[in-house]
Amino acid sequence: MRLISLLLCAIWPIGIALAASPKDGDKFLKYKAASRSSGAVTLDDASYRELTAEPRNYHTLLLLTALDSRFGCDVCKMFQPEWEFLTRTWNKANLGDSKLILGTLDFAHGRSTFQQLQLQTAPILLLFPPSTGPGSQGKDKPIRYDFTGPVTAEHMHLWISRNLPDGPKPDLVRPVNYTRIFGMLIGALAVISIITISSKYILPILRSRNLWTALSLLAILLFTTGHMFNHIRKVPYVAGDGKGGISYFSGGFQNQYGLESQIVAAIYGVLSLGTIALAMKAPRILDPQSQRVTIILWSAVTWVMYSFLISVFRVKNSSYPLSIPPF
Repeated sequence: MRLISLLLCAIWPIGIALAASPKDGDKFLKYKAASRSSGAVTLDDASYRELTAEPRNYHTLLLLTALDSRFGCDVCKMFQPEWEFLTRTWNKANLGDSKLILGTLDFAHGRSTFQQLQLQTAPILLLFPPSTGPGSQGKDKPIRYDFTGPVTAEHMHLWISRNLPDGPKPDLVRPVNYTRIFGMLIGALAVISIITISSKYILPILRSRNLWTALSLLAILLFTTGHMFNHIRKVPYVAGDGKGGISYFSGGFQNQYGLESQIVAAIYGVLSLGTIALAMKAPRILDPQSQRVTIILWSAVTWVMYSFLISVFRVKNSSYPLSIPPF
């Protein structure tokens, strides 16, 4: 009896140790059950070490992130919805014998892990292959995903599929966003209603010949005076004349200033109005005295503005031979 008691005392600590240390399969089932409700297991330093400890006969995909606003990780917050959608898809799928655990370690709960891995940025995605069994690659270091380019669940899904062994993979199908569809329908109905109610006020304006004439004339003046040239060449608005003053016109026909194009556009606009007034408005005036005054007034305006336009040509090119009084 004494010998049996001694043997039991010697075996008892070993049995307790074996019972206390979880088997590899038990560890997989434990974290797989914890991930079914949320998609990814929420980890801390201790659970991270336990999940990634060897031996492992399963793949482990871990996201190391920093969602707290104190850390200012905008990429982490942007990627989090994509990560949650991805983890839910993989956990709901029936992958046969494939074993994959997905987990999330936030910096707020895993500072020592970040320090141990010498990580200075987030998010970081690590894929740990099995250390034993099928899929084992004999590598201690995990595979790291590089967060460059678009951070979407589709890109992540392709990366995971490429790095996992051959086998069934879940199809990544985004759920229908009924809220967005409903909002678009409401917006479309609102626009249709506004157009229907206001059509009796808007249609006469849109059909106005004077409106389209003014818009066409404005566009013609804008582009014929060098608006696109100013944007392409990034010309200055004005420049100094070297004598302490301001030069509004640039010498030469291959250069111009921003204000110069506006001045020329104004000249063209006044000349256009004068031509239209003389050709269309003056002949319709029935009173001879008013008609005569209108013709004299617009003729004088046209003469003065055209004289000023010729003087601008002389500024651009001093050898220009023509001029008209008073300029």
